[in-house]
Amino acid sequence: MVPETARIVIDGQAIGRTPWRTIAFHKPRGVVTTKRDPDGRPTVYDVLGEAAHGLIPVGRLDMASTGLLLLTSDTQLANRLTDPINGVPRRYAVTVRGSLEDDEAARMTAGIEDLRATAVTIRKRSRRETHLMIELREGKNREVRRMLDVLGHEVTRLLRVSFGPIELGTLQPGRWREVAREELA
Repeated sequence: MVPETARIVIDGQAIGRTPWRTIAFHKPRGVVTTKRDPDGRPTVYDVLGEAAHGLIPVGRLDMASTGLLLLTSDTQLANRLTDPINGVPRRYAVTVRGSLEDDEAARMTAGIEDLRATAVTIRKRSRRETHLMIELREGKNREVRRMLDVLGHEVTRLLRVSFGPIELGTLQPGRWREVAREELA
């Protein structure tokens, strides 16, 4: 039997395939990327309601992080976007406490422990805080926060602004939009 042509029948009723659908969601702070949370915290599925029916998240954003989260009905697409071998870029606007110096940004691109940024751009720097753009291609758990913690900088804001070719743009927290297949080509 070929999976693409297999039919699923339950109690004599054929179960149809979920239609292809992908959405771009601006995950707000304080929301977890899971279906159900044993601690009762709000989930992306609580925020999205019926709009998330049949969709799975593509990667994760931790509870304190905000920004672009893709959800899709296409598990192959999710795997292709998140598999490190494909090196799909994810870009983050990050604010940290203190002045992050050029040599520290260079350490992030050279690699810290098993973590490495593809690119780091310092957008604004003062003694109080530094604003950065960071690009990653692997998406390891809390990678940005862990790298900056090793360098002694607390992350005060982390916003994913793009995932592959999909941009967050002007999408407001808690809002979502449909993604066309052509956007992912």
